Amino acid sequence: TSVLLWAEEEFQLGQLIDILRVKLAGRGVDVQALQPGNIEALGKVKRQPLHFVSGIDTDTCKKIVKLIKDMKLKLQSQIQGDQVRVTGKKRDELQLVIATLRDADLGIPLQFKNFRD
Repeated sequence: TSVLLWAEEEFQLGQLIDILRVKLAGRGVDVQALQPGNIEALGKVKRQPLHFVSGIDTDTCKKIVKLIKDMKLKLQSQIQGDQVRVTGKKRDELQLVIATLRDADLGIPLQFKNFRD
């Protein structure tokens, strides 16, 4: 998914991006998911595409799996397409993994889902 911004000057594009980030933050969307493209000049108008990142690339998936294995807990992690699945019996260990991944600087926004009691 992407958004295409149009403006007459580059600083106006920057202002539009700032407004969009504030609106996204208000809706609970992580602004790290927004990646700006190259600015293109079309006559008097400048345009810039903004792409939303969905899923995790394979290199980042491998980093996440390695981080989990380095913790040496009784957990299994699997790469499933563009996401990583972590399973384990103890809820405390899973919460520890979530805290560790949030603290790790992976450069992408992470979402956690499908918690079981």
